[in-house]
Amino acid sequence: MTLYAAPSGSGGVCSSAAPCSLGGAQAAVRAKLAEIPDADVKVLLRDGTYTLSSTWKFGAADSGTPGHPVVWQAAPGARPVISGATTVTGWTQVGTTGVYSAPVPAGSQTRQVYVNGKTAKIAQDTSVALGWTASWTGSSSGYTISGDAKATAWFGALTPAQVAAVEFSYPGKNGPWAHSSCRVESYTAATGLLKMTQPCWENTTKRAPFAQATGGLPSMSTNTKPTDVRNAYSLLSEGEWFLDSAASKLFYKPAAGEQMSTLDVKLPRLESLLQGAGTLSNPLHDVTFTGLQFSYATWNRPSNAAGFADIQSNLTMTLPGGNQGWCTFSDPDGVCPFGALSQPKANVEFTASNNVSLTQNKFAALGGAGLSVMYGSKNTLIQGNEFADIASTGILLGCTYDPTPTDPTHHAGIKQNCTPDAAAVAGDTIGENEILTGTTISDNIVHEIGKEYTSACGITLLFSRDTTITNNNLYDLPYTGITGGVIQGHVDDASHPQNSTNINADNKITNNVIHNYLSVRHDGGAVYLEGHQAKYHYKADGTIDPVATLAHGMLVTGNVAYNSPQSNFSYYDDAGAEWIKWKGNVAFNGGESSQGGCSPTGHIWTEDNYFSHRTQYYPCAQPVDTHVSGTVSIPAAPGPDHIPAAMLSGGVRDQYNPYLAMLTPKAYYKSAPTAANKVLIAGQGFTAATQVWVNNQQVSAGNVQRLSSGFLTATVPAGTTADRISVTARVDNTSPAIAYSGFSLSSNRGFGDYNNDIQYATANGSTATYSFTGTGIDVYGEKYSDQGDIGISVDGGAQEIVSTTDSTRRANVVVFSKRNLAAGPHTIVVTKLSGQYATLDGFLPILAEPVQYRIDNTNSAITYSGFAPQGNRGFGDLNDDVHFASANGSTATYTFTGTGIKVFGEKYTDQGNLGVTIDGGTQQVVSTVPADGVRQANVVVFSKTGLSAGSHTIVVTKLSGSWATLDGFEFID
Repeated sequence: MTLYAAPSGSGGVCSSAAPCSLGGAQAAVRAKLAEIPDADVKVLLRDGTYTLSSTWKFGAADSGTPGHPVVWQAAPGARPVISGATTVTGWTQVGTTGVYSAPVPAGSQTRQVYVNGKTAKIAQDTSVALGWTASWTGSSSGYTISGDAKATAWFGALTPAQVAAVEFSYPGKNGPWAHSSCRVESYTAATGLLKMTQPCWENTTKRAPFAQATGGLPSMSTNTKPTDVRNAYSLLSEGEWFLDSAASKLFYKPAAGEQMSTLDVKLPRLESLLQGAGTLSNPLHDVTFTGLQFSYATWNRPSNAAGFADIQSNLTMTLPGGNQGWCTFSDPDGVCPFGALSQPKANVEFTASNNVSLTQNKFAALGGAGLSVMYGSKNTLIQGNEFADIASTGILLGCTYDPTPTDPTHHAGIKQNCTPDAAAVAGDTIGENEILTGTTISDNIVHEIGKEYTSACGITLLFSRDTTITNNNLYDLPYTGITGGVIQGHVDDASHPQNSTNINADNKITNNVIHNYLSVRHDGGAVYLEGHQAKYHYKADGTIDPVATLAHGMLVTGNVAYNSPQSNFSYYDDAGAEWIKWKGNVAFNGGESSQGGCSPTGHIWTEDNYFSHRTQYYPCAQPVDTHVSGTVSIPAAPGPDHIPAAMLSGGVRDQYNPYLAMLTPKAYYKSAPTAANKVLIAGQGFTAATQVWVNNQQVSAGNVQRLSSGFLTATVPAGTTADRISVTARVDNTSPAIAYSGFSLSSNRGFGDYNNDIQYATANGSTATYSFTGTGIDVYGEKYSDQGDIGISVDGGAQEIVSTTDSTRRANVVVFSKRNLAAGPHTIVVTKLSGQYATLDGFLPILAEPVQYRIDNTNSAITYSGFAPQGNRGFGDLNDDVHFASANGSTATYTFTGTGIKVFGEKYTDQGNLGVTIDGGTQQVVSTVPADGVRQANVVVFSKTGLSAGSHTIVVTKLSGSWATLDGFEFID
């Protein structure tokens, strides 16, 4: 049974012709399952944005059966976006300030705003830039700033409500791994007292010491000035926003080159987009989500009085007393168990959910963690997804409150903190059934997380069994790549290994590629482990059986870590860590040590690794029962002969992750050539079609070997230096692969040409010919008043005439694009036809066709004036409906983010001319009357490619004829 949903869907039919809303489709699924529990049910989500009014919730009633999961899937060619945001419109400039404002719903609260699909910065500046350089005196309540004239003047100009919105940021002040922030409560001008919110201030500056500590979790001095100041209107700079909640207004100052009228601004309303929550006795189960995008949510708790009192890896104190999670180790006692800290909220979350699969989805533009799974969930598959542009952690497994769920004294805390609704699970009996079990995280791309909370890890693993984290690519990370057992080991070491225990066992971290991590915070690693990683197994005589225990411990094997000069240890076994095998891993260019830590308990095996720096380095308390063998020493900057190719074959596998082919190939590391002129190239987005270039000349495909999605080797010309090697497909105009007739070289023009040079011609008929392999091509050149028309033919086809005339000089821009070519070799010829000059700045072969997304005419993102809907025409319209207009001047307006757009409509004798404008440019007139007089429905009537990446607005206007017909748009991402 296949059901259909659409952003504008309604009713309960859920057919292709009459799709439902998400809620309607969910009701139809439940009705079918109630009738036939093991029915095969699939819901196809049509293209577009599904704007949620509340969290999309799943419970036991939404479950399939083993072998018959309920599948929620993107329709073919669709990219459904599950959004928790309002699109902000109605922008007006505030005087001549360059700042724009727009009304937003009353009561709006958020810590994020998204502009053109990306996180924008909140209004902020540094305290130094604000001139707050005089002394501040700290106390248990905040600061006295009366000695700082600029600070007192700044706060004195604010209303009490504006003061209470200001937030101070303290990166690295609670340890180099942490990033705390607290809000100001009030300012008293008479005394110069700047009062900070509690308990944030206490939890940041007055943390209780705890007994038998094996790792410092320091307080910040009360005299510490904030590094950054945030969330005040006067702080607005280009590309930043400010929300005045009291006035229900959002302010934004466009960045250079941005036009407010073309921006897509989203204000998130929801903190949870998708929530799957069963109970231990009646779980959600057998559900699959695939091909969806989850975007535009926030997480507001750090804005309250508890702030973001960071301890480690985005775990924070939110309870008063400065001793949350210290259990009986502090005086007075804190919350038990030890390490029971508050964790970030995930915008997509699953609890008590079994056999749930999340495959080939995208988690982006999110304000909390991307995805969390906890509270007894079993056999979760997280495969082939992309996690990017996320404020906190990418993926979060487990809960800080359940290291030992068999302890009944912890059950209330587990229900309260490890589930979204404690009342809903009040009847659960908790024991080993609450252990997170059988999770697989594989073939995911995790990058650009921790955008706001920079102590975030790519993947955080708290307490679980039979977890496998394998074949993932993690990069561009502010802190650690993968972490396990955070905090809990801080009261254990070799001399007292059993102060804090947990249920961890049989977990594996294998074949991941982790690089360019610790780019912001310090004292972390590619893989960072703390605390117990195995349940003890004993011999008949009562002593620990090391073989059996290690067999159920943490196995870290086949991983590659590189490019982290600030790393203490690439593979980090820290406080209380025990029962770990580091086997067959690679680490290079990674700081002072490849493996080691501070005060682990021990039982650590380090075998057959390829390390560029020292191993088993323990500068604090020494561990017991450590073993090292087979370590191969490699250079910090290794070449292709230093590491076996098989050890570089990990990371994302092509068949599981569609986002791999969408990444722009990028080299993060290039070795110096060997004596045989071979180089090792490490990076992202390497596919079978990725090309290697040296000095703008392509290395022959036979001299390039792809080892994995993140590694290539290549044989390069003698004399090549690493800085001249690239994997970008851009071909400069100086490339010898381009054959010229009548063109000459011009360099150092200073107009922004690629590599500061171009080819130009003055004689009509001059040509540039280039052969390439791919599915498309972009031609780069210049637009200016002295340019004219160029003719372009591909594979000897009909010449297309392109104007390159523009009143404003625009150098190094795409003047022509071609897509949808058959994969393989092609030849393009560019010919000068008119004008004083023709200018060529190179080509960009397209190795993978950008994804195209069809928007039906009924999509709510299209704004109509004078058009009306019509359905059931029977002419082959998409979804059997169109919008039509009879009055000239009727318009359809659509704002999209992408590099190209197609307009679908109808060609027939009763149609006429359409006028099409993009971004307010010159109107292009398009005839929709076919030469043969035959009706053509659901066809492209206008197409535009080569737009700059970003947001654009297209307006289609009826100019003539009896009718104008619109059947939607298709944009190119």
